[in-house]
Amino acid sequence: MIVSASLLAFNFTNLSKDFETINNLVEWLHYDVMDGNFVPNISFGPSILKDVKKISPLFMDVHLMVTDPDYYTDVFYQAGADLITFHFEATKGIDESLRLIRKIKSLGIQSGISIKPKTKPEEIEPLLKEVDLVLVMSVEPGFGGQSFLESAYNKVKYLKNYKDIHHLNYYIEVDGGVNDVTGPKLLEIGTDVLVTGSYLMKGNPEDNLKKLNK
Repeated sequence: MIVSASLLAFNFTNLSKDFETINNLVEWLHYDVMDGNFVPNISFGPSILKDVKKISPLFMDVHLMVTDPDYYTDVFYQAGADLITFHFEATKGIDESLRLIRKIKSLGIQSGISIKPKTKPEEIEPLLKEVDLVLVMSVEPGFGGQSFLESAYNKVKYLKNYKDIHHLNYYIEVDGGVNDVTGPKLLEIGTDVLVTGSYLMKGNPEDNLKKLNK
């Protein structure tokens, strides 16, 4: 199990304390980039990522929720992303997505493709042999603290089965409503990476983390 802690849920009045805790608990940091267009909210820019890298050794899992992922790929690669995931829905289809996946990998970092709740995994089948990660959104992207959409379970099962049949190696990541109820179920059916923010950071993060893999 890999846990990617969502920066959206950190306490920005005391970031250093949160990072002291999280740096020793998880492997990845989930860094949501929202442009106020592809999704209605606005979040973090590249300068914050540069600052975060100064205080955290975590793998930087950058999730682009933007209308121009090609442009922001360059920006966040330069800021220090280790993995850049963009939305299939932000492109014009398979050919454009494939070109961007290959561009990201040519930079020497990992590439990911994300799908919204209404997008079926079958739609991205031609991309699965190319990507390092598939991110299944189990909530509508753009806001933290939403309830988990159970349609994500079938998407994970589909992606796990496809990966096994075709002998592929992509990570399956799920973001949205991950907690001590949904997390164990997701791991059981083949999820590799759990993104968690609101659940992880409320109360005792160490205790919360243990309950994800009970």
